[in-house]
Amino acid sequence: MIDSHCHLDHEPLFSDLKNVIKRSQDVGITKMLTISTSLKSFNNIKGIIKDNTMIYGTFGIHPHEVKLNKLSKNEIVNNANFDKKIIGIGETGLDFFYENSEKEDQTTSFINHIEASIELDLPVIIHSRDAEDETFNILKEYKQKNLKILMHCFTGSLDFAKKLMTLNAYFSASGIITFKNATELQNTFKYIPIEKTLIETDSPFLAPVPNRGKKNEPSFIKHTAQKLSEIKDVTLENLILKTTNNFNNLFNLI
Repeated sequence: MIDSHCHLDHEPLFSDLKNVIKRSQDVGITKMLTISTSLKSFNNIKGIIKDNTMIYGTFGIHPHEVKLNKLSKNEIVNNANFDKKIIGIGETGLDFFYENSEKEDQTTSFINHIEASIELDLPVIIHSRDAEDETFNILKEYKQKNLKILMHCFTGSLDFAKKLMTLNAYFSASGIITFKNATELQNTFKYIPIEKTLIETDSPFLAPVPNRGKKNEPSFIKHTAQKLSEIKDVTLENLILKTTNNFNNLFNLI
């Protein structure tokens, strides 16, 4: 199993990383991708990926953090070139629900991340909340540019998913799919091809049932995998094999 999106630089994971990794291995996780959200976050990620062979990293500025971390495309490229274990660009995107950063600044940052990902030929990891039309309208401009898209913690509509599929996007399922009130999202993941599906924890956030309300960690991904296998009507073993292969193909780790 692979946790395609976690924040190991966040507490309580960061100060207990040795045990977090051990518990992840105990449930069968073979790789984790720890996600950059700011320059400070990235500085911690550098050490995490250096010290742990199974952990890879990304470089990016979360839309919430854009107001304090305004970077050009070239600055994003230069940071991402720090290490070969930096295998993705993000987490970037648009969040018009909280709007912790101005919409215009978020949009500029998103475009800079997209263009950096194209230049580096790395997947762009996208956060989109209350911004489906705006997100798609930006992404569709790059349809002919071989942009590799991963929609992290996808909670969008079926219509949004269908549009993104025209751009060859991948979709990552988080613990939200285990929630009782997530019927619509479950139906969306039933529609999305398994060949375009990944799994993630987004830990320490969004712990799946039966751990909902607790601080999340990578080992809890087993619950998300189990639920997704039920949604897709495949065995858990097949679901794990498919999502693992999808991750390795997308991030060129074959």
